[in-house]
Amino acid sequence: MSGAGRPQASNAPRRVLLLSGASRGIGHATVKRFSAAGWRVITISRQPFPEQCPWEMGPEDHIQLDLTDVAATEAAAEEIKERLRPEGGRLDALVNNAAISPKGRDGGRLGSLEMDIEGWLRVFRVNFFAPIILARGLVEPLQKAKGSVVNVTSIAGSRVHPFAGAAYSTSKSALAGLTREMASDFAPLGIRVNAISPGEIDTSILSPGTEKIVREQIPMRRLGRPEEVAQAIYFLCTEASSYVNGAELHINGGQHV
Repeated sequence: MSGAGRPQASNAPRRVLLLSGASRGIGHATVKRFSAAGWRVITISRQPFPEQCPWEMGPEDHIQLDLTDVAATEAAAEEIKERLRPEGGRLDALVNNAAISPKGRDGGRLGSLEMDIEGWLRVFRVNFFAPIILARGLVEPLQKAKGSVVNVTSIAGSRVHPFAGAAYSTSKSALAGLTREMASDFAPLGIRVNAISPGEIDTSILSPGTEKIVREQIPMRRLGRPEEVAQAIYFLCTEASSYVNGAELHINGGQHV
């Protein structure tokens, strides 16, 4: 790639992104950002391929996968390696965006007293264990490309959030810690590992009452846009961030200050 914002030259090896949680919001914007730059995008989500999505070879490069199933996630890593053969077995970027945050029957937040143990396990399988299962399963393609891993954490991982449940928040806190450990372990292999920590982003899953957070807690007085998060992810997957490793980039308009 001749520049971080331009499509790849026709004679350059085609870069490949694997993205979990691709069907909406930040994931959908990320697919569009990388696809516009000429990357091949392989997507993972619980849903079938959404036909309204515009990127090239979408259905053929989509894997429908329940990340709560550890064995299925391990098997998917093997399938992905087979799909990488046309690019010489290289994987330039893995973005772990998939996450779940169960709500109560009334749609409210599930605190540490309300969430049942099976619910805790289900959240951690998706939000915490799937990222390391995929990264370990794909370490050889990542090493071959000197690639990058980006874990998507959350502002809820560092504070009690009025809408995010206890299991979601603690899983994101754990993922931030895992990012540091992975950065230390994967860097000698030539693989950088970083995280982005979004705040309140304008997506379809916003909870009622978010406008109060925007008004009272965000210095920029607006929601973030999915495209702004996608740009940060793209930065961490390109040469523009070649010496950034083990970082957690806050994308929240100053909500964390």
